[in-house]
Amino acid sequence: MLGDWWEQGKRLLGSHLLHSDSEEEDMGFLEVTVSDIKHPAPELGPMPDGLSPQQVVRRHILRSIVQSEGSYVESLKRILQDYRNPLMEMEPKVLSARKCQVVFFRLKEILQCHSMFQIALSSRVAEWDTTEKIGDLFVASFSKSMVLDVYSDYVNNFTTAMSIIKKACLTKPAFLEFLKRRQVSSSDRVTLYGLMVKPIQRFPQFILLLQDMLKNTPKGHPDRLSLQLALTELETLAEKLNEQKRLADQLAEIQQLTKSVSDRSSLNKLLTSGQRQLLLCETLTETVYGDRGQLIKSKERKVFLLNDMLVCANINFKPVNHRGQLEISSLVPLGPKYVVKWNTSLPQVQVMEVGQEGGTYDKDNVVIQNAGAKKSSPASQAHNKVYLGPPRLFQELQDLQKDLAVVEQITLLISTLHGTYQNLNMTVAQDWCLALQRLMRVKEEEIHSANKCRLRLLLPGKPDKSGRPISFMVVFITPNPLSKISWVNRLHLAKIGLREENQPGWKSPDEDKKSKAPFWCPILACCIPAFSSRTLSLQVSRNLAFLC
Repeated sequence: MLGDWWEQGKRLLGSHLLHSDSEEEDMGFLEVTVSDIKHPAPELGPMPDGLSPQQVVRRHILRSIVQSEGSYVESLKRILQDYRNPLMEMEPKVLSARKCQVVFFRLKEILQCHSMFQIALSSRVAEWDTTEKIGDLFVASFSKSMVLDVYSDYVNNFTTAMSIIKKACLTKPAFLEFLKRRQVSSSDRVTLYGLMVKPIQRFPQFILLLQDMLKNTPKGHPDRLSLQLALTELETLAEKLNEQKRLADQLAEIQQLTKSVSDRSSLNKLLTSGQRQLLLCETLTETVYGDRGQLIKSKERKVFLLNDMLVCANINFKPVNHRGQLEISSLVPLGPKYVVKWNTSLPQVQVMEVGQEGGTYDKDNVVIQNAGAKKSSPASQAHNKVYLGPPRLFQELQDLQKDLAVVEQITLLISTLHGTYQNLNMTVAQDWCLALQRLMRVKEEEIHSANKCRLRLLLPGKPDKSGRPISFMVVFITPNPLSKISWVNRLHLAKIGLREENQPGWKSPDEDKKSKAPFWCPILACCIPAFSSRTLSLQVSRNLAFLC
């Protein structure tokens, strides 16, 4: 029965999937009418007696699945019935039919998929106490390619849909008033944005529920294997959708950045020319320290790593002085505005790591190396280390080092005393030394932790009066150590990708055959696996040379 339902849905939806670019949204789509009388919503009956604790928990989880799915289907229906249909029928139009199709793209198909899933879920819930199986239903319902197709189209289109809604709110008061009326009249006061974001959140919710179900399914249970398979299918689907959402968000970020740049500026021409890609985009905290380690300035910046340039922008969260701006922001997120602070070509960017300064002092960091100490005490060992970190932390560490040196001298003097004095003996002096050493270790760990999140970039500045190039240091604090590692790796790989030998495409001689193609291989040639057979390895090398 379950297979028949999905085959029917596949035939009905198939033609529409092939015509997704048509001007009429409903062209080739035959809607399956789901009657509430013939197909009532799933409802779990009274709990029978004699169930084990695990069976009781599984029953509660099933109830959560039924309730969350029912709420989700109702949300999809609300989008179509309360927003899409009235906007399509409204006269005069506050949103054109074409824009309505873009805003509500694929929602009918998503509702169709879940309506069929709900029918199958209803029959499965009715027989739960005899079968206790749910995993195979998720596999049959959400492993279909058409589910991935409709959700992918929806996720890819989501940013565009929100952009149309925001622009319509700003330019058409009637549209803004329509959204406000719909929100106020709803029982839960959920906005259109709150409803439309639910398809993006649906599969992560399914995954959490099935994980709970699997935890409470014993080994050997007939539902365990199908639950594991269902989780694999849903996690794969969610990962694909997350990747598509990430790419769509990156494209939106570039568009937002481009809008913040003057049309006549050179940066605007760079952003709009060629096939420029956004590799990484994150909000980082720029920090500036004084000569004594005091924090002078700390401000959040939006940093964009493109495939050939690095852009830093100020973030302006203040609403623009526009009528109804606060009302709009309560209905749909407006997002920040960017003001470009600086941009530089990627090959000119250098990442400064620990030990690269060569013992120099600069405005943002201190590197001190005291060599040649004669003693082998812990204090002298500490003096031989190179410390890099925020100047305040380094100054505190340096003060501890000086105090330890003084206490060691006091200890030597105490050892020369002939009399016995209270609280002035070698035991107390040694305790002082150990306490200071512990504080130094704690301070070293603080400096080390700070460096894990500090991204230090050396950027080219304007030449001085004599024409000599000048570089300046920019220091960012990343949200966590993994973020810094990601930035360093992406910067390094992006610079490698800009090398001539790694540019896409193969160079060939001109038609006149007077010039020769350069002899080089892309960096990907380094990824060829090493074979144990020497003959096979040599043969692969010859083939590569021939291709190049």
